Amino acid sequence: MTLVTLPGQEWVDAVGPIDGLDLAVWDLDGPPDRADEVRVVVPPYLGGGRRVPALRHTPGVDLVQLLTAGYEDVQAALPFKVRLANAAGVHDASTAELAVALTLAALRDLPAFVDAQRQERWLPPAFHDSLADRRVLVLGYGSIGRAIAARLLPFEVQVTAVASTARQGDELVDAVHGVDQLAQLLPAHDVVIVVVPLNARTAGLVDDGFLAAMPDRALLVNVARGGVVDTAALVRHAAAGRIRAALDVTEPEPLPPGHPLWTAPGVVLTPHVGGASTAFMPRATRLLREQLSAYAAGRPLRNLVT
Repeated sequence: MTLVTLPGQEWVDAVGPIDGLDLAVWDLDGPPDRADEVRVVVPPYLGGGRRVPALRHTPGVDLVQLLTAGYEDVQAALPFKVRLANAAGVHDASTAELAVALTLAALRDLPAFVDAQRQERWLPPAFHDSLADRRVLVLGYGSIGRAIAARLLPFEVQVTAVASTARQGDELVDAVHGVDQLAQLLPAHDVVIVVVPLNARTAGLVDDGFLAAMPDRALLVNVARGGVVDTAALVRHAAAGRIRAALDVTEPEPLPPGHPLWTAPGVVLTPHVGGASTAFMPRATRLLREQLSAYAAGRPLRNLVT
C-alpha cells in the first residue's frame, strides 16, 4: 500500500480510510516512521514553508499536498521533481466572508463603536458609509474572487472583476477586465478588494501610483498577501486621510510593535485569519479525500502548481 502522511491523527480519522493507501501521522518535525516508503505528504496548515526541508528524510516522496491556497514559500524550498498541489477552493467561503466583514466594518466604522463601548461612551448619531450603492473592484478573480463577488452582490453593489488578463464574464459579472486596465478603472471605484496570489508580477502591485489613482476616502481591503501592497506608500496615503484600509495581511508579518500601520488613521487590522474558521476542516477534508482517492486510482490530480 502507498504510504501517505497527514499532519495529525484528527486528519487521519477524518480523511480515511482510502482504498490502496496507508495513512499515517507526520507533522514534519523530525524524520517519520518508514521514511523510505512515504509517497505523499500533507504538511501542517501553518508553517509549511519552514517544514519543507524535512522532506530530505523521505527520498521517495512524489507529491506534497498543501492545506493552504498560498504556496510560494513551499515551492521555493521543494525538492526537485516533487509535485506540489495547493488547497485552492478550501478557503473560498471563509476568506470571502472575512473580505465582506472587513469591508462592512471599515465602511460602517465599527472599530470606533467597539472603542466607545469599552469606554462606556454612547456616541452621538452620525451617518456612515453604507456598502449599498458602492462600486467595488475585486482584484484577482479566481475562485476566492468569485466567492467574494457572490457575497457582495446581495448588498446592492456594483462589482467589477479584474484578473491578470481580460476574458468573458460569468453569471456574476458581465466581463472580467485585465490588470492592464487598472489605471482607468481605479478612479471609478469606492472599494478595492485584493485577492491575488503573491508572485513576481503582483509583488508591490498596490504601490503609490495605484493608491493615488483611487478616489479620496476609498477603501482598500487586502485578503491576499502583505507583499502585494507597498506598505510605506499605504501608510503615507492613510496618514494623509486619502485612503482607508482593512488588512488581513501585512508586510512585514506579523506586524511588529510600533509599526505605523497600527495607528494609521482609517486602518483596520486582523492577524491573517482569512482561512481560519470552522469552514476550513470540512472543506479541507473533502479535498484531501478526493485528491488522495484520485492519487490511489491514478486519476488526474487537482490544483497542481508544479
